[in-house]
Amino acid sequence: MVITKEKSYQMLKTAFSGYDGGRIYYWRMSMFTRTESLKEFIRFYPVVSGIILTHIVLYLLTAIPIFPNALIFEKLAGVNLYIIEGEYWRLLTPIILHSGFPHVLFNSFSLVLFGPALEQILGKAKFLLLYIAAGVAANIATLILEPMTYIHVGASGAIFGLFGFFGAITFFRKDLLSRGNSQIILTITAIGIIMTFLQPNINVTAHLFGLIAGFLIGTAFLTKGRQSSANTMHHPGRISGRRPSLKGVPASRLILWTAILLLAVLGFLAK
Repeated sequence: MVITKEKSYQMLKTAFSGYDGGRIYYWRMSMFTRTESLKEFIRFYPVVSGIILTHIVLYLLTAIPIFPNALIFEKLAGVNLYIIEGEYWRLLTPIILHSGFPHVLFNSFSLVLFGPALEQILGKAKFLLLYIAAGVAANIATLILEPMTYIHVGASGAIFGLFGFFGAITFFRKDLLSRGNSQIILTITAIGIIMTFLQPNINVTAHLFGLIAGFLIGTAFLTKGRQSSANTMHHPGRISGRRPSLKGVPASRLILWTAILLLAVLGFLAK
């Protein structure tokens, strides 16, 4: 049987609802694999594509000398003192602003790898809401915990929010991810937290609280979904309603996530 690209992506969305074993297998095997052309990627993941385009445009505006580079940073960067004085847009704008080419490249690449699966799972509006909410939560934590003179830019808090949401899935709906994809999430999260404390000039607060915010949002989302499997059959792409529970979560996974949490707390206290 020949499966078109359009059909394959409908299968991906349908698979996540959890009622067709064969389709779940396809989703599980394809979650973090990018085989689309640029045109297909933009078509299937318009929110991820729009965010990355915004990253690139703002980077060029801040890198090419003919543009008012300093003014853009002055008006959009997160500056705790200015936020306290009423410039509340600075809780949002740092999410789309970056300090250099390696910074924008790494964050955009991470979004390309991990954003599409969640955009398919949640839909465009909910994915965008998750991304913004995690990023803003990370910046609010930065405002509360960092000095008034602290200045920050970057989408890392929002991207760690995506990791946190995946983390909630691995805890409470492990049936929706294969063991391989769960291990990828755990590994990337652990590496991300370790690198947070090893690299200089990193907003540690934003990384950690973005991760926590994404996990809490994922937990709330999974808790809210209480539709029956029969209803889910009529709404492919929605997560069937199961109350989150730690019952059945492998001890090794609990130990690993506990170790990650302890590492994050100890690193944060020692920074």
